[in-house]
Amino acid sequence: MICMIWTLSAHTRYYLRRYMPTNRLLDAIRRRRNLRWGIPAMLLAVPYLLIASICTNALDQGAPGWLHLVVLWSVWNAMKFIIMGPISLVLLVRARIREAWCTSPGSNA
Repeated sequence: MICMIWTLSAHTRYYLRRYMPTNRLLDAIRRRRNLRWGIPAMLLAVPYLLIASICTNALDQGAPGWLHLVVLWSVWNAMKFIIMGPISLVLLVRARIREAWCTSPGSNA
């Protein structure tokens, strides 16, 4: 039973990582060449938060309950983009330090 649950969760994670647009974009940003786009990508959280706000207002006015899933989805994606900004900045600084260290005249690399 545990093995089946583990396998199902691994396949679900693989599918979501491979085919969902926000995950693909975040994976592209994590590459060394694109780390500089992490801070501007934080702006993509704004439309997601707007969707969440609109759906929350609609729910207050008696909209169907399935809109709670839309709110959860949009807040989750907004959080992913907001968190990616500082993470990409840290990764960029680490990469630049590593590059400076490896290309310095006294290095053995």
